[in-house]
Amino acid sequence: MAINREPQVFLFLSQILGENIVGATGDTLGRVYDLTAEFVEPYPIVTGIIFSSAQKKNPMFLPWKDVIDIDQDISVSIKSTSEISTMHLRQGELLLKDALLDKQVVDTDGAKIRRVNDLQFLKTRHGLHLVHVDVGFRGLIRRVGVTKAFDAIMNSLFDYKLPDQLIPWKFTQPLHSPDLLRLNIAQNRIGQIHPADLADILEDLDIKQRSVLFQSLDVETAAETLEETDPKVQVSLINDLNLAKALDIIEEMSLSEVADLLGDLPKAKADVILQGMEKDIADDVKELLTHPEREAGGMMTTSYLSFRPSTSVREALDRFRQEAADIDLVYYVYVTDEDERLLGVISLRDLILAPEDKKLEELMDERVISVKLDDKDDTIAEHFAKYAVTAIPVVDENERMQGTIIFKNLLEVVAPHLGQ
Repeated sequence: MAINREPQVFLFLSQILGENIVGATGDTLGRVYDLTAEFVEPYPIVTGIIFSSAQKKNPMFLPWKDVIDIDQDISVSIKSTSEISTMHLRQGELLLKDALLDKQVVDTDGAKIRRVNDLQFLKTRHGLHLVHVDVGFRGLIRRVGVTKAFDAIMNSLFDYKLPDQLIPWKFTQPLHSPDLLRLNIAQNRIGQIHPADLADILEDLDIKQRSVLFQSLDVETAAETLEETDPKVQVSLINDLNLAKALDIIEEMSLSEVADLLGDLPKAKADVILQGMEKDIADDVKELLTHPEREAGGMMTTSYLSFRPSTSVREALDRFRQEAADIDLVYYVYVTDEDERLLGVISLRDLILAPEDKKLEELMDERVISVKLDDKDDTIAEHFAKYAVTAIPVVDENERMQGTIIFKNLLEVVAPHLGQ
């Protein structure tokens, strides 16, 4: 049985802009200036045409339902401009050329900043839908109207046709205005990007766009992204936030990252943030701030799990489930005595596989590799390389545990100095 499929007709915005609008009597009513669209999912739908008319001083709005056909001209059902009103955007509508053309967007699939050179629509019996953004050079050629000549030259000289570079709308996050960000952020497109890639995107934007994009993120994504961002950009982003929003984001960050951030902020700003934090957390951060960045004390986090030797595996796992979400380090748990002296270490794997009634003192490895608070980054790096661990505990001169260093924290300190 044959299926009658609707033919797919694709149009570019550059092919529509400037076209004549021809009324029911055959008279030209004006020329297309822009299209309006409602930003619905999965694809924005065109709601009308903005056009200029010699008979009217202000731009006119023609509802899309009055469009009969789009060919060389745009045929419409009305007879004269007296039948339509001047431009008035409804809530949720935007001007497409004004909002998107020549503006920057994030390609959330490729995690890159792109410039919009054209827009591609799919024409159906239900309307005109925005389906792709064109970010390639061919889009620019199309806009200046020399596509055929350009293709002929490229074909004769190089036997090559420059392809379109189209990004599906579902992978596009506009950046031009807060309105566009608010419209699309609900679909969590930016949240699909890895925080490290999102940090790169933020660093590529100008200050205003960077701030708007960052403030549109949910708190958890903002915190993860801030941890991956260049320190100078971190300072700029935090300075643009009100205290309540800054505290919400900082509370989601690891203590070592918070200490690094506050160390880069002006003292007055850092003091205000510290005063707004919970006292025990603020005290931990202040302690970290007393140590030089390239020493163990400056790289460690004080967020880790430690237990007494007599603790059972069942008790340790119960506490782990309760507290792991707020702990920076989940690779190991540590065993300490009543004075917090480090006695042993247990990998999370060994803890999970052990009988639940077994005591940690029976399970722990007493051959603990640790570093002192004032050990330098080169010593710490040697320990990571030699012993193939993913974290190293930090102890004071009395072997009392002070924190732990995650390899990522060492890398963040050492990497900027490589090659110097």
